[in-house]
Order: sequence, then structure tokens, then C-alpha cells
Amino acid sequence: MNADSVLRLLEQIRDGTLTPEAAAKRLATLPYEDLGFAKVDHHRALRTGMPEVIYAAGKTDEQVVSIFGRMAASGADVLATRVAPSAATAVLAAHPAARHHPVARTVSLRQQETPITAGNIAVLCAGTSDLPVAEEAAATAEFLGHDVSRITDVGVAGLHRLLAHHARLLEAKVLIVCAGMEGALPSVVAGLVSAPVIAVPTSVGYGAAFGGVAALLGMLNSCSPHIGVVNIDNGFGAACLADAILRTRSTA
Repeated sequence: MNADSVLRLLEQIRDGTLTPEAAAKRLATLPYEDLGFAKVDHHRALRTGMPEVIYAAGKTDEQVVSIFGRMAASGADVLATRVAPSAATAVLAAHPAARHHPVARTVSLRQQETPITAGNIAVLCAGTSDLPVAEEAAATAEFLGHDVSRITDVGVAGLHRLLAHHARLLEAKVLIVCAGMEGALPSVVAGLVSAPVIAVPTSVGYGAAFGGVAALLGMLNSCSPHIGVVNIDNGFGAACLADAILRTRSTA
């Protein structure tokens, strides 16, 4: 439930197309619905402007399907991240209209009209091995109603590949840059643009990459001042931050 759905509910009561009793029934799950193993936060979009998202890793297929179903029944748009193939199959069997993005490991269901937010988000990845994280960011940003420009395999080992996309970089209002190894790409990108850059270290690299820690530390020590860094492999968090930047800009 978000601000628009609450307003529609109040308008229906005002117009006499919905009884107060029926409205009370719809509001009964606020602020959350207790499933025993999970408490579904139907109220989150109303508080924060963004609905609760299902983090499917560590959950059984049945739990993912149950949470997804309860959120869908409320009329909300639903997104699940880090979805195992078996869980994705189970969700799609219950919700044929849902969309599975296997590279991003997401399953989403669109039920509401979501206007495209002003401003393009560019999602870059240094190498093809970074694609799962970059696609998680891109799929999440699209779910949140943003126009996304994907720029892949433009790591610093071949800077000419990145510079070939300079015009597209300048069009973006926020840039999400995913890189493993030494994590240098966000610093290079930030030196070419004036828009905020969200750096995402990935767990890609040989032994001394320490599962993304080397990239994380490199990004935290960037000489470019307009870089923010999220956690290792956190494409979802990067997209949420980009969404918040663009939403607050549009309402300023």
C-alpha cells in the first residue's frame, strides 16, 4: 500500500463505491501481516516511497511463494531478489504474469501503473563476470520505474571501450558502476561526469581480491569526491539509492 492506493481508498469511501467496513478490512494488514515465519510490511511504501522487497536467499521455495503471494494479494508491485531457480519456477507457477530475470536472479510482478521517473540511470560493469550484480541493479531500477541504460564490459584494462560511451555517460542523472578486481572503474567514470556515481564492488577476482574486499577498499579510497559506495555485490542497494536520489530531486 502506497500513498496513491490510500487516496484511492478514501475516494471510494467518499464516492460511496466502498463501505467503511470493506475499507477497514483492506487496512487490517497495516502496518504488517504476520505469516508466522515472516512479517510482511505492507506499510513500507507509504512510509518510504518504496515497497518491501523479498530477499529470497536463505528462504525455502515455499516461504518465497507465500510471501510473494501475500504481497501480490494486496495489489502491490512485488520484487524478489537473489531468487534460486527452483523458487523462481514455483513463483511463476503461482503467478504466471510475473517476470523472471535469471541473470539478475530476480522475479517481479507489476500490478500498478508506475510512471517513469525523470532522469536516466546508467548501469555499468567492468567485465562480463560482473553482470549478475549489474543486472540486479538494472532490474531493480526498472522495477522502481526508471529508464536504464546498460553499458557492459568497459573495464579499465581497455579504456577506449569506456570512452566510446562518453555521450551516454553524460546523459545519465545517476550512474551505478560495478567492478571487481581492484575496483578502479568508478573513479575513472566519476572523472568524466558531474552526476552522482554509486560504486558497487563485486566479489570477482583472484585470491588477493579477497572476495570483493580489495575492490571495496579501493572504491572507499577513491580520489573522486562524488562517489558513494555500497556493500559488496549489492546491486539492489545501489538501485535503491539511485531511486532515492532521483525521487528527492524531482520533489525538491
